[in-house]
Amino acid sequence: MSAAGAEHPAPAAAPPPPPSPRRGRRTWRALEPLLWLGPATLLILTMVVWPVVEMIRTSLTRVSSTGLSQGFAGVRNYTDLFAEGDLPGVLLRTVVWVVGVVTVTMVVSLGLAQLLNSRFPGRRLVRWALIVPWASSVLMTALSWRWMLNNFYGVINRLLMDLGVLDAPVNWLADPGKALVAMMGVAVFVSLPFTSFVLLAGLQSIPAEVYEAARVDGAGPLRGYLGITLPLLRPSLVVAAIINVINVFNSFPIIWAMTRGGPGFATDTTTTYLYKLAFDNQAVGESAAMAVVNFGLILAVVLVYLRVVRRQEDTP
Repeated sequence: MSAAGAEHPAPAAAPPPPPSPRRGRRTWRALEPLLWLGPATLLILTMVVWPVVEMIRTSLTRVSSTGLSQGFAGVRNYTDLFAEGDLPGVLLRTVVWVVGVVTVTMVVSLGLAQLLNSRFPGRRLVRWALIVPWASSVLMTALSWRWMLNNFYGVINRLLMDLGVLDAPVNWLADPGKALVAMMGVAVFVSLPFTSFVLLAGLQSIPAEVYEAARVDGAGPLRGYLGITLPLLRPSLVVAAIINVINVFNSFPIIWAMTRGGPGFATDTTTTYLYKLAFDNQAVGESAAMAVVNFGLILAVVLVYLRVVRRQEDTP
């Protein structure tokens, strides 16, 4: 190196400029939603997505009676499931169960919501009383009704015999038809509180000015109900119906506590049937296949319902 170069060294590189506070704030604002969405996303992934993936994986696996995986089974579990002679009756009974319970619940809840939305003495007490079936354990409610329907010491038989309706006690839960009707009644009883309060909230969100304008235009009570109340109540009806379909479709405690799906499989729905496949028949893979079918049926029903409702909303 020359003496001139030694006397005049190259200038050092300038230090990088400090990060702009504005840029740091923009980055923080972009990442801030993750702090709120992260826990919910993690919960959904661990409690919903992962069990569904495991359910599908198990339905494609050969599983021994002791729970050991014995390799890939392909669609064997599904072919065995659809070869079951009891499956058609279980599927038909599930449709009757869901449609019957949800329809009766929605109709009765609509009347209850209309009643609770009006002013009358003791309205607050009635609202509190309506919460009781919802606050109580579903299992204990089902067991209570099972005891009341007992043919030896049940209060239902005693009451009907005292009124002269029955000459002898009836074993309500031994007959599949009577047992299914009784269980559907209990399911309606349990579903009423939630549905009624959802519809009540929808009724209370309708502005009073809309009804006043309709009365000025000469609309009567029936026309006002059909032309104003039901259309404006549609979002609440959709929410209540979808949640009821999912809950009733997956209802296990009522059926299991009252009849255990018996006699035989005569009062089983898909939910109790898949339980019996896993724990009574030791067919874990077949039970997982039934769970996948159950999941697909619920998803299909909800999507079809939403499409019908959307089409009705788009129709002028």
